[in-house]
Amino acid sequence: MTVRKARLAGVGVTAAAAAALFAAPAATATASAPPLPHGPAHSRGGAVFVQSDNTTANTVVAYHRAPDGGLSRRGVFRTGGRGGVLDGSVVDHLASQGSLAYDRGAGLLYAVNAGSDTITVFAVHGDRLERLQILPSGGDFPVSVTFHDNRVWVLNALDGGSIQGFVRTGRRLMGVDSWHRGLGLDPDATPQFTHTPGQISFTPDGSKLIVTTKAGANSIDVFRLNRRGTPVGRPVVTSTPNAVPFGFTFDPAGRLQVTEAGPNAVETFVVHRDGTLTSVGQVLTGQAATCWIVATDHKLYASNAGSGTLSGYRVRRDGTLTALGDTSTDPGTVDAAVSSDGRNLYVQTGAQGHVNEFRVNRDGSLTRIGSVTVPGAIGGEGIAAD
Repeated sequence: MTVRKARLAGVGVTAAAAAALFAAPAATATASAPPLPHGPAHSRGGAVFVQSDNTTANTVVAYHRAPDGGLSRRGVFRTGGRGGVLDGSVVDHLASQGSLAYDRGAGLLYAVNAGSDTITVFAVHGDRLERLQILPSGGDFPVSVTFHDNRVWVLNALDGGSIQGFVRTGRRLMGVDSWHRGLGLDPDATPQFTHTPGQISFTPDGSKLIVTTKAGANSIDVFRLNRRGTPVGRPVVTSTPNAVPFGFTFDPAGRLQVTEAGPNAVETFVVHRDGTLTSVGQVLTGQAATCWIVATDHKLYASNAGSGTLSGYRVRRDGTLTALGDTSTDPGTVDAAVSSDGRNLYVQTGAQGHVNEFRVNRDGSLTRIGSVTVPGAIGGEGIAAD
């Protein structure tokens, strides 16, 4: 059963076509700007972790986040696996959101190794990492990872797509064979970039898993979980014709905010107890390749890979969105993360392997404060912030 209101039928530039508009050469790092005077800064700063997705040796690069939001590299840590590249991709070789996940409560960082069909578990020590475990992802080409309490789930993109669940005991993961589910996508559909699943995430209460299938099925799949964390029955599938649902996040009310690369839009859904979705509304970004999205408080920022911009929105009480304007980035705007204090936004720009640094102002506007070049990360994806 699916519940969905009428939507716009027009389809814009696909993610693959928009991303192919540019393939700029690598550039040197841009120096960070002086601290901005707006508001008090976090007294100690924090850390930002960026995955290179390097196909020879995947790495996570750790940065110290200064009180003013500026980044300084602290170390490059090998995952013990390899990155991967989907056919047709340009600025985001995994074509996914959430390939790196930071469990602050457990002090662990989870990374996918798409080229090795494995995931890596790191212990986080401030802005340093300690590799603890490498284990099979339970499928072909892992692209997204999520966690809730002691449960971790991974989304595998190829061979029709699949999800695999793990239980965390202390600082180690163990796969649960009965927690494997196939997505039933066409394994031969091309290009891979647009026809593989985009993201997996728990709902905020941990009762459901949500998966976007992009153009593979143009659907949002909701897996209901029992108290033990086992998927119950078949997923509840909400069809989104021609939308190419890609990345998503949740607003403070628990509503689902989804980027749609077909019409280049953000659509808001209420997630019901039975797993059905009801659309609250859709806003067009007016940009190209709207594929990733991040939330902080009542503000959302969608990444437009084809335009090199971030589109900002404020979430109203009823879940509808008010535009805050577009902010330019370096070419190939992809995955993003917000610092734990909500003051800074960091966005990967895959054409040159940069991370752009922004201050989040009180009115929701963004002020750029600097940029760093991530070694070996052109086309890389995966970012998490403390």
